[in-house]
Amino acid sequence: MENLSKATIALHEGHDTNLTEGTRAVPIYQTSSYVFNNSEHAANLFELKEPGYIYTRLNNPTNDILEKRLAAVEGGVGAAVFASGASAIATTFLTLFKSGDHVVSSGSLYGGTFNLLNVTLPRLGIETTFVDADHIKNIKDAVRPNTRAIYIESIGNPKLDVLDLKKVAEVAQDNDIPLIVDNTVATPALLNPIKYGANIVIHSLTKYIGGNGTSLGGAVIDAGTFNWANGKFPEFTEPSKGYHGLKYWEALGEIAFIVKLRIEGLRDFGGALSPYNAFQIIQGLETLQVRIKQISKNAFELATWLSEKDEVAWVNYPGLKNSNYFNLAQEYLSDGQSGLVTFGLKGGFSAAKAFSDSTTIFSLLANIGDTKSLIIHPASTTHQQLTEEDQKTTGVTEDLIRLSIGLEDINDLKKDIEQALKAI
Repeated sequence: MENLSKATIALHEGHDTNLTEGTRAVPIYQTSSYVFNNSEHAANLFELKEPGYIYTRLNNPTNDILEKRLAAVEGGVGAAVFASGASAIATTFLTLFKSGDHVVSSGSLYGGTFNLLNVTLPRLGIETTFVDADHIKNIKDAVRPNTRAIYIESIGNPKLDVLDLKKVAEVAQDNDIPLIVDNTVATPALLNPIKYGANIVIHSLTKYIGGNGTSLGGAVIDAGTFNWANGKFPEFTEPSKGYHGLKYWEALGEIAFIVKLRIEGLRDFGGALSPYNAFQIIQGLETLQVRIKQISKNAFELATWLSEKDEVAWVNYPGLKNSNYFNLAQEYLSDGQSGLVTFGLKGGFSAAKAFSDSTTIFSLLANIGDTKSLIIHPASTTHQQLTEEDQKTTGVTEDLIRLSIGLEDINDLKKDIEQALKAI
């Protein structure tokens, strides 16, 4: 199984049919717990002396296969799956940060992540500086002695900014802090942030990887490249009170973070992915390579077509030559720029809302990455809880309409937009 493509890995990694009674499909292990061989076996599992299954909040055979595939397609040493993308992000932050710590983040973020960093974590004494990450100097200038990570999205949602991953990674490396990248929109089929210096990669599996809008899920992939013994993360080098004095870095080396995330993060915060949802997401992962390329093709064609419409004030898609991110998209996303397209109507806020109510194929809902095409007006929905200033920071303007392009015939999508424009 060496030197295989990501498409092949996504179909086969982690599943030994000899261990599952010859089942070609990954089985659903729908169980909360597991029978121990004897008391000594149980004790060894709880003391981390040998691998195995204890309780599905920590690990599960179905989830394990999904984790192995995600780690393989992203190029990491290990992965952990969660009940949602939000759970994956929050558990990562709470594993790494403590009161008094500081984070540097791109301001162009999914609204829920922005709120977590901007509103919730400060209550725990964790502060974030949001910057315009288009300019590397902004990131450099924001780093403090107590900064413990740089956080970005590989393609910002909904700003659709593409950041220079190599340069951001250099800033993180120069300051001995990890670079955490949310790769949800790009997906591992189009981009592997670890290749460019990311230390931790996060996904909302609900989106393109799951692909069918049926199941919530999240994942964290550990590159295994960060030195947790550099003095800034004593939780990895000092004896753990939760595991009889275990020193994570000394005992586990490159997999220290992902193990700590699992045996403390999943144990204590409980954001476990259900095996049934893991099974559903595996089905999506197996077809990701094919879907995301067709979705990207559809998105590019629709963005080009929208640019020629008289009613449209502007169109944003990284694959367009007039995009501020076109050159970076060609460097990092040469196989496609994913399925999000944003645009504004000359009628502004009211026209954007009315248009969103008028489509028939595009479904008005709060999700992205489905095989079906979706639409939303962020300023009045997903980002409405943010101040006007914070909306602008995240890339939301009052006229912005976000499309998540699916797999429908492109001509049918154009017809739907045509009729919605006439309706308003």
